[in-house]
Amino acid sequence: MLRWFRSFLPKEERFFDLFARHAKTAVQCAMALQDMLKGGDETPVHCQRVNQFENDADNITREVLTAVRRTFITPFDRGDIKNLITAMDDAVDQMQQTAKAVVLFEVRAFEPPMREMGTLIVECADLVGRALPLLQSIGSNVAMLTQITEELTKLEGRVDDLHDIGLKELYLKHRDANTMDFIVGAEIYDHLEKVADRFDDVANEINSIVIEQV
Repeated sequence: MLRWFRSFLPKEERFFDLFARHAKTAVQCAMALQDMLKGGDETPVHCQRVNQFENDADNITREVLTAVRRTFITPFDRGDIKNLITAMDDAVDQMQQTAKAVVLFEVRAFEPPMREMGTLIVECADLVGRALPLLQSIGSNVAMLTQITEELTKLEGRVDDLHDIGLKELYLKHRDANTMDFIVGAEIYDHLEKVADRFDDVANEINSIVIEQV
């Protein structure tokens, strides 16, 4: 009965604007991460860009959580809004963790699988940006939302494969050389894999919202 009653009340739509801003920031952060993985002397500059975008995303997340507390009628369940924006922010946070590792260990060159993982992470961010506006009319967008979340899961699987391939190549490259280079490289691979994992979490949250609303 409560859900039926709520369906007739005007809903606060600013959440979708905030989601869109966060998604745009995530794409910018992913592109900065991709630039970072090209290596070279500009690497620290791109790391700083990642940090700035992460800070921007945190600010938007706080706006969403504040709006959840202050809004009477939300577009969908408050818990779902909180879980969605948190999952989105976790993906950006993990990009920052990658950049922090690069700064800490003064890395200036990256393996080909790392760069490919960076490209796939940008694709993940783009897909999330495409999915969020569709949540405004879930009933008519179920098929497209399902397609996008399935693609996100596939990308996460491809990143997992690149993680395993990269670790193997890294081991073979350094097993008779510098152990520290392997450790540093392995940590960067792990951070990049976790970014894709967090985007897969976003896909799961979107799926959960779709199931509850349809």
